[in-house]
Amino acid sequence: MPLNSRWWSIKFHRGIIATYFTQRTTMLEGIIRESIGKSNAKQLKRDGYLIANIYAKGVENIHAAFKRGDFIKAVRAKEALTLEIKVGDKALKVAIQEYQLHPVNGDIVHADLRVAIPGVVGDYLVPVKTVGTPKGLKNKGVLIMSKRRLKVRGAIENMPQHFTLDVSDLDRDDSLLVRDIEVPEGCKMMDRADVSVCGMIKAG
Repeated sequence: MPLNSRWWSIKFHRGIIATYFTQRTTMLEGIIRESIGKSNAKQLKRDGYLIANIYAKGVENIHAAFKRGDFIKAVRAKEALTLEIKVGDKALKVAIQEYQLHPVNGDIVHADLRVAIPGVVGDYLVPVKTVGTPKGLKNKGVLIMSKRRLKVRGAIENMPQHFTLDVSDLDRDDSLLVRDIEVPEGCKMMDRADVSVCGMIKAG
């Protein structure tokens, strides 16, 4: 691991882990849109760009665009909740809040990016990952993911990179709920406590 990296994991009850990771990453460069009209958006999309809205409380909205291929590569390569970007003369650290996909080909056409400002409390969508093979598979069960991202409120420096759920002990009709996931100090889970994150159901 590079010397400029630091990471740690905290294991919670029921095999749930919140992982934190901070690492220097390659900066993704985009452009500021000259116009926010529909014709400009259509032309950018034809040229291989996706449209992005960059925002945060107290920060003026930035209407930007990124080469779709570069954006996807940067997202896949990032090892933290945030992504470092540069648009115009501004270098920012952002968290991906929402995607919009093309209804036919599934390409990303739009992204909402929240500026991550240290010390400022905000709502972030933290990815959920699973590890292990559920024992319910032997009982004709299938694992269903109901929530792939969880809404967590807090400052960016307290946010986990993702939640890792160990599903090895899940039998058929078992599930892990939002309340089973313990969030780090300084953060608050915003999804309802009784909502299922993942569970085993009878295979159809």
